[in-house]
Order: sequence, then C-alpha cells, then structure tokens
Amino acid sequence: MWAAVPFSVSGSGLGEAPIDTEQEKSGAVANPLKPPSSGSIPVAFVISEGLVVIDFAGPWEVFKKAKVAGRSGDAFRLYTVAASTDLIRVQTGGMKILPEYTFDNAPPPKVIVIPAQDGSNHAMLNWIRKSAKDADLTMSVCVGSYVLARTGLLSGKPATTFHQAYNDFASTFPDIQVKRGVRLVESGNLATSGGLSSGIDLALRVTERYFGRESARQTAFYLEYQSEGWMNPDANQIYNPRYHQTDQHTVCPVCGMQPSRSFKSVYKEKTYYFCSQDHKSIFDRDPHTFING
Repeated sequence: MWAAVPFSVSGSGLGEAPIDTEQEKSGAVANPLKPPSSGSIPVAFVISEGLVVIDFAGPWEVFKKAKVAGRSGDAFRLYTVAASTDLIRVQTGGMKILPEYTFDNAPPPKVIVIPAQDGSNHAMLNWIRKSAKDADLTMSVCVGSYVLARTGLLSGKPATTFHQAYNDFASTFPDIQVKRGVRLVESGNLATSGGLSSGIDLALRVTERYFGRESARQTAFYLEYQSEGWMNPDANQIYNPRYHQTDQHTVCPVCGMQPSRSFKSVYKEKTYYFCSQDHKSIFDRDPHTFING
C-alpha cells in the first residue's frame, strides 16, 4: 500500500509541501552533515529492556521515510543493536523487539540513536563511546539522555531531556548544562531531544543537516507531522517554567508532579512536598538547584 502513495521532493504535484522561506529556497543549512556520495547512511538504534516505543519508532519512521531528490534507494540504513539478540520487551503494551545485532558484531554507524529505556550496562556504554568517535552524530531521545550522559560524552556540554526530568538530570549530572524548554540541543557531534515526540523533530533535523531543509520538510509533510520543532528548538517553552511552590499550587519541586503530604522537607523556613521519598532525597542533597537553579 505504501508503494502506491505518491511522494515528491521536487517540482510540483501531489504529495508536495510548498517552499515558502528564503532559507529553503537558498538551501542553506546550519551545522550541515556530509552524506556519502552514494549508498545509505547507517543508523544504529541502541535498545534494551523497557524501551519507550515512540522514542524508538518516531525517529525510525522519519529516517525510513526520508526521501532525497537525486538519490536512489533509502537515504538511511537502519538497524538495532543490543547486548544480545534475545527478545526485548518494551515499556508498555507487551510488544517485543528482536535486535538485529549485538555490541560485538554491529556494523559501524554514522548516526547513533539512544531512545529512553530502563537502563544501561558496561557493554552498551563502551560501544557508544567507541562508535561515537567515528560517527557523524550521536543522539538521545527523552531520558535516553541519561544513557548518553553515563558515557561521559556530554560532560561540560549543553543538553536537554524529558521536561519532568530536568531537575533530576541536573542533580544527577551536575557537569552537564541542562537546557529547559527546548525541543532539541546540538553540541558538536552530539544532540539531545526533549521527551517522546521530540525525537521525531530531532530525526527531521538530522535529515535536514544531511540533505537540506526541503528534504526534511517533504518528509514531515509525507508523515503528516505538523510540528515545526525541528526548525525551532525553542518550541518547548511551554515546559520551561521552574517548579515553584505557592500556597495555591503545590507541586513536587523535583519533577513537578502532584506531591504527597507524606514526604516533606523544610528549606529556608518554607515547607516543600514531594511525590516520593526518592525525590525528597534528591532535593535534600542540593535544595538550591530546585528552588533557584
């Protein structure tokens, strides 16, 4: 059925997004990546138990459906990499995924995608560190940022993550400059996105960096994806406000969720309530981070 759907990336006709900006007309792209003269760009998705489906499937669909004028075949070659080729159960719904490669035999990637998942291990972190040296880009989606941060590659660099994890991420990795209220952050050969659907925007941005804005826009148009966060990283400003407590509005200062009166701390003569004992403990280690940071 997909093959019967027309898709155009140049000229006029059905299935085409209009070109309406000077940047698209000129073809200029900030921080471009150089694609190979022929063949597909290898993209490795690093996965493990508890994988978040949209973090994985959103970017996968963008890269799979990316079309580039003048190139034959797929623009990107996608594959999964895990500690073993045993079935992996995703976070919700019982879906299982069979990884294609292990960290011992995976082909070298040019793009590494790290979705949110339950955790990491030494083999995963070592593979990411080693592969990132020769990759064009290593990107995380949502709290996949924690995995990327554990490699040490983000140390001293700006990054973002899921909006409810801003404070915890900042507390866990104090040497990383956490950017709040942004859809994505680029830093050299690293990139991080906000939560969940933000990974789609980051994948479109990667497509733009390789093949130009028009290819990315046509891909978004084909996917009926109307967010323009990939062109405007500040599009997540709705998630930017710091979590300050007031008498009328009480939230957990670590994550912004509804707190319980069972967990509380006093800081500078003011009482704060938390959603869990873990978040109370995180707050108690460095309250200033969550109140004024």
